[in-house]
Amino acid sequence: MYENFYGLKENPFNVTPNPEYIYLGENHKEALAQLLYGVREKKGFIVITGEVGTGKTTLIHYLLDKMDGNGHTKTAFLFNPKLTVHDFIQYILRDLGVRVQGQTKGEYLHHLNRYLLNAYRKNERVILIVDEAHGLNPELLEEIRLLSNLETARSKLLQIVLVGQTELDKTLSRPEFRQLRQRINLRFHLQPLPANETREYIEKKLRVAGAKKPIFTETAMKEIYSRSGGSPDSLTSYVTMP
Repeated sequence: MYENFYGLKENPFNVTPNPEYIYLGENHKEALAQLLYGVREKKGFIVITGEVGTGKTTLIHYLLDKMDGNGHTKTAFLFNPKLTVHDFIQYILRDLGVRVQGQTKGEYLHHLNRYLLNAYRKNERVILIVDEAHGLNPELLEEIRLLSNLETARSKLLQIVLVGQTELDKTLSRPEFRQLRQRINLRFHLQPLPANETREYIEKKLRVAGAKKPIFTETAMKEIYSRSGGSPDSLTSYVTMP
């Protein structure tokens, strides 16, 4: 009903990621630039952290969308890290489109290494993205570190991007993860949107949804920013049509 009343074609504040509605503030643009640089230059480990709701998953979906259709980049995207090591490697293979044969961890690793070497010969990049990485158990985090050993004399065969809440930084700072920490080449921490970008975020979503004129008052904009703290995900919860 409100969509018709305000002349909108759809709900501009839907929680489902939609590339048309994505707004990147300066901090998010810098994070994206770091990601793209790290992938293109085959930097190995990349870590992106941020508080709840700062748009980490949205950023990753944007990255995946930019890579979609690029025949030189293959991605495996793990959005639920609560897996056993065995299931984890099997999941990567399946997401890369590799037909899984065998049942042992060693057989899975053999198939993965062969796939990566073949991709390297074809000048393809292979990226493993792990979302919610703060939820990784120590055993699986160590397995991810070992995957970074897959390399040639000239290059890493697998780019690994860990995305998680600030707890991920605390985990990586623990003594037992010293070796993994030393392999991280790029790190970036996402910040909430400042007040001016919060306004631009809301206005863009309304504009894409079909708004022809301003809908929220100046007072409403300030209240939304005050309550949300500039967190993109929180904005979706606090923004309701007047």
